[in-house]
Amino acid sequence: MPEQYDSEGAVSSAGMGGAMDLAVTEAQTLERTPGGPEGTGPAGKPRSLWSDAWRDLRRNPVFIVSALVILFLVVISLWPSLIASGNPLKCDLAKAQEGSQPGHPFGYDGQGCDVYTRTVYGTRISISVGVLATLGVALLGSALGGLAGYFGGGWDSLMSRITDIFFAIPVVLGGLVLLSVVTSNTIWPVIGFIVLLGWTQVYRIARGSVITAKQNDYVHAARALGASDSRILLRHITPNAVAPVIVVSTIALGTYIALEATLSYLGVGLKPPTVSWGIDISAASPYIRNAPHMLLWPAGALAVTVLAFIMLGDAVRDALDPKLR
Repeated sequence: MPEQYDSEGAVSSAGMGGAMDLAVTEAQTLERTPGGPEGTGPAGKPRSLWSDAWRDLRRNPVFIVSALVILFLVVISLWPSLIASGNPLKCDLAKAQEGSQPGHPFGYDGQGCDVYTRTVYGTRISISVGVLATLGVALLGSALGGLAGYFGGGWDSLMSRITDIFFAIPVVLGGLVLLSVVTSNTIWPVIGFIVLLGWTQVYRIARGSVITAKQNDYVHAARALGASDSRILLRHITPNAVAPVIVVSTIALGTYIALEATLSYLGVGLKPPTVSWGIDISAASPYIRNAPHMLLWPAGALAVTVLAFIMLGDAVRDALDPKLR
């Protein structure tokens, strides 16, 4: 029997007394648009989950504000010299702990370094660690969770026990133990540690989504038409199970940035002369009474960054979850 795939990824079969129409996905929702009936676009085609979500996000002020903040942070992480012309490693002990001055609005830290310049350049490390760690966690957790949810059996049982073990490890304590023996001064040990302990959350989300998606009629129809497991996973299940992973990963990105700052603050993450908000917060802590500006600016930048990603994740979750509409 010939296999046909429509533009939405659904499967239909010819013959057997006529065409058999299948639901595209349970996640797809309908909306009213000009030029078409309810739940359809101008051409009369059903709206997809992603079209619906984008339509809602554009109208959500929380998404717009958080996205603009994140865009600004990404731009200055790539080109910090656009707003900070100084050198974050150039210090003058004669100006240590001095307050705001013309050309140096955030004052100086305990080593006489410009707090404004270090705060701007610290964005690069935080964004880099957050994005790369999130990509690693999402890819590893989704791959393992998708395979476990689809095939089940012994592989699923084994992976479930492994995730239980990883969930039992306290993150900060694990970082203190594992990173304390690392001598590298790059971001990769921190990223590797976050991926090592962070993939389990995405694993469970992906596993549950795949288990739910594989019960749908379009998956049974594709299997009956002879589609291979790889085709079913990549063409039919993954597009309809990826939304929860995106939501969790977006929110987790902010927590990973905070985790890097925490580990750096404790002295086991990034180390000087690397410019990091966590390092600056740690160095400024003893002087919080005499020179609070040394602590407030990097800590404020960290708080705004984490909050922006959490707000973005919440907005994406509300847009992608039909139950919240």
